[in-house]
Amino acid sequence: MADFGFARYGEDEENEEEEGQGYSSTTKDGLIFLIDCSKSMFDREDEDEESHFQLCIKCAKTTLQNKIISSDKDLIGVVFFGTDKAKNTSDFKHIYIYQELDQPGAPRILELEDMLENGYKKFGKDFGHSTAFSLHEALWTCQNMFSNSTQKVGSKRILLFTNNDNPHAGSPQLQRQARTKASDLNETGIDLELMHLIQEGETFDVTKFYKDLLYSADDEITELPDPAEKLEELMSRVRTKDHKKRALRRIPFSLGKGLNLGVGVYTLVRSCLKPYGVKLSRNTNEELKTHTKTYLEDTGEVLMPQDLKKAQTYGGRRICFENDEVTEIKRFEDPGFYLMGFKPRASLKKYYHVKPGQFIYPDENTVSGSTTLFSALLKKCLDRGVMPICKYIPGKNFPPRFAALLPQEEELDEHKVQVTPPGFHVMILPYADDFRKVKLDETVRANTEQIDKAKDMIKKLAFTFNSESFENPVLQKYWRNIEALALDRDEPEEMVDYTMPNDAGMTKRAGKLIDEFKDLVFPAGYEPGKKRKAGAAADPAAKKAKTDGALALLDAKTEAENGRLGKLTVAVLQEVCKKQGITPASKKKADLIEAINDHFGV
Repeated sequence: MADFGFARYGEDEENEEEEGQGYSSTTKDGLIFLIDCSKSMFDREDEDEESHFQLCIKCAKTTLQNKIISSDKDLIGVVFFGTDKAKNTSDFKHIYIYQELDQPGAPRILELEDMLENGYKKFGKDFGHSTAFSLHEALWTCQNMFSNSTQKVGSKRILLFTNNDNPHAGSPQLQRQARTKASDLNETGIDLELMHLIQEGETFDVTKFYKDLLYSADDEITELPDPAEKLEELMSRVRTKDHKKRALRRIPFSLGKGLNLGVGVYTLVRSCLKPYGVKLSRNTNEELKTHTKTYLEDTGEVLMPQDLKKAQTYGGRRICFENDEVTEIKRFEDPGFYLMGFKPRASLKKYYHVKPGQFIYPDENTVSGSTTLFSALLKKCLDRGVMPICKYIPGKNFPPRFAALLPQEEELDEHKVQVTPPGFHVMILPYADDFRKVKLDETVRANTEQIDKAKDMIKKLAFTFNSESFENPVLQKYWRNIEALALDRDEPEEMVDYTMPNDAGMTKRAGKLIDEFKDLVFPAGYEPGKKRKAGAAADPAAKKAKTDGALALLDAKTEAENGRLGKLTVAVLQEVCKKQGITPASKKKADLIEAINDHFGV
């Protein structure tokens, strides 16, 4: 039997969150860029501007680069429609599969890069243009690419890029076929998203054709966003659409006895780490696998999982448990949210931060009618300025926590693109045992003049902060170097570290106030960051004088009785022993304290 101790509470939850967000290698997201290649997509008002086709290729290239960093197991494909030449398994005319559905890699990125820089100039010669395409055949081709994939694909998405709001204006039959195929895609779990573009001064009327093609499984979008004009807008939409929203868990939300609704729990914030190193064979460069065995220390016998028990030392005695007993100890009620009551939103303190918050959204598949009940609860909480307080049990072997559900209203930007979704943020609340009392030294306080000067300085240096505006410089530098090696670049792409303070800008805005504040707070001649020189304090005579001064004011017996000997320095303790005629076992601090305590009978 081996003593492994108990896994700490919450460890399982952290592991589950990592699996839920990192996704296992067997479940991949599939994404196909379906790009309109009509002549109008190549038009440019100015030679310095990029055509819509170039914007689409740049989006595909950037997405592949991002996927390598965020989820390199996902599958990406690029399909052209409206070309003169054709290349697809079904022999459909005017449909060209430019890149098959596969994992992102350096050759695919270089191929898109070449198309972006040079290939678009001779696109008419290499691929040609045609308006005789059938959109339902283009969608069918994408559907076949997902079906023929040898790898298991979890979520499937098609991003349709076009600037033509009515491609089959003169053919009701082709329009009907496209609508039917879009319906088939929705039924087979393939999401179709429209990435519509316009030139400045033009319009794109989605009601003519495309609105009937689009299905929203979760009814999030009540109206389509405005068409994009610039790369930044297009890229922001692609970033929001290229990942399928996958719930970390789906659990019930109990509002009372017999009144439940289903919710999905989502993780909004999670640390992004560098990938772990992979061990390779020195001779073959093949990936190595690690096998772990547990041996009995005395005999060297290999132990199987059923031979192991877990133990906890209590009062000097080792208490042993079977695995099923440990599981039973850690099990409480069934997983879910249990409503305890409501509190004003203002009562949630900002320092109640136990772990990153989560987000819940209704799950209609678990309990029918959840969306209606959830929306009513959210609306009332927003109207009355309150938040539900719940007992939250994430899973079977998870400890219960109290959680405040912070309501959030839906927000759209000026282009009617959703910025924040409607729902509740799950803020984990601390228990009484989690609070720590900090004793602060209040003998030194700033005076009124110093406080007022600090306020003026802070006002001048205030700025709008958003975490999403700052990328992790460590990760960016790491991936830029990896990318340079993979794409055979001479040097990595230049990186700007936006986490570095803008010293010039701060000095320009508040330089005078900063100097005035330093003069008020710090002594004359103070230089920030400069180490203090070892002066009189380093002199042996000065040290002895300091020790003698401490001894003169010290009552050794009182300090020993009150247990404060540990706060004294070794030099002072040695002088106490010398003065009291005490012979310690050694000159170590612990032995000095023990000898003094024995001398005074403490």
